Amino acid sequence: MKLRYQYRIYPRKPQQTNLSRLFGCTRVVWNDALALVKSTPNGEKWPTSTELSKRCITQAKKTVERSWLSEVSSVPLQQSIIDLGSAFKNFFDSRKGKRKGKRVGFPRFKKRSATQSARFAKTAFSIKGSQVYLAKIGTVKTKWSRPLPNAPSSVTVIKDQQNHYYLSFVVEAEPTMDPAPNPAIGVDLGIKTFAFPSHGEPIQGPDYSKLNHKVKRAQSTLSRRQKGSKRRERARLRVAKLKAKIRSIRKDFLHKTTTQWVRDNQVLCFEDLNVSGMVKNRKLARAISEQGWRECRTMSEAKATMYGREVRVIDRWEPTSQYCSECGFPWGKLDLSVRQIKCLGCGTIHDRDSNAAKNIEHVGVGHTHDSEINGPGSTCKTGFPAGCVEPSNRIVDSQLCLDI
Repeated sequence: MKLRYQYRIYPRKPQQTNLSRLFGCTRVVWNDALALVKSTPNGEKWPTSTELSKRCITQAKKTVERSWLSEVSSVPLQQSIIDLGSAFKNFFDSRKGKRKGKRVGFPRFKKRSATQSARFAKTAFSIKGSQVYLAKIGTVKTKWSRPLPNAPSSVTVIKDQQNHYYLSFVVEAEPTMDPAPNPAIGVDLGIKTFAFPSHGEPIQGPDYSKLNHKVKRAQSTLSRRQKGSKRRERARLRVAKLKAKIRSIRKDFLHKTTTQWVRDNQVLCFEDLNVSGMVKNRKLARAISEQGWRECRTMSEAKATMYGREVRVIDRWEPTSQYCSECGFPWGKLDLSVRQIKCLGCGTIHDRDSNAAKNIEHVGVGHTHDSEINGPGSTCKTGFPAGCVEPSNRIVDSQLCLDI
């Protein structure tokens, strides 16, 4: 399997100038090739990657307007055409249903203000000891946070919006097949508390409130700056750094959490959440987006492949909060304000989210199914509403549901 390793680099001033020239050339080649495809008349066949490479690189270098393409290595320019071909393939595969996940849009033109990148193949870079040499760039200073397991097949130079430079290597590696201490774990993701595992303590996510306040003030300052001025650029850079800090905190937290889950459990069970629909609620959109539920699931799936584990996703309509995880007694729908409940079947007092996590695990490993709750052949997706069997003998408040 292929893995990606990313390292921070510190290019010198002349190297930064050469990298800026390289990013501009790869961006222009991409935009020229995309414009050429979009200008093809209806009914005619689109040009192939070979034709695009010939017209946008080889012939373009001979013109006065694009003669500066010769100043950089030709390998990243060729890779830009290859990447455009991959973007078109992903677009059509997504339209035909051959590609899983969210639908991929049509390729768009690249902007100078966005994150810049250029990819080098094996023939255009080399690693000698701790030094990385890039064609027509030179040897760049690299911060090696961890060693590479094998020789990389390609490397991508990245410049983000806060003017930080990175090297991203693609490496072929073998998965680790060590046995896990625990057979399975169910995870119920939340907002106030990031995750409730089926066994273990609840996991609290990072607090972004102070950083969000700084971002709000920095964006307010940015909106008052005159476009094109140096002060606006400084204000933009401050906003970019604050947002990058939030992303780094979230990414570090998710990496540590998912790595612990994957190392300790053979099977990870998640609930298929409709995140795209949930973020349409404007009151909860920021809180849901900050948790990174989708990123957590993606990391878990990738690391499960690395460690020989399995990730199972149960149906989003599974009524995990509507029945007891101990005896299976169905109590029906509960108001969101009810966080604890006493089961009428076995008398166990459950925390709402912890009970849901245990049910997610049971369904994920195949111990229970919604047919056992709703009955054989039932089309009901969420069960029946909760109601008091003996209203005079039962009290329901926001904290506890008890029989008196």
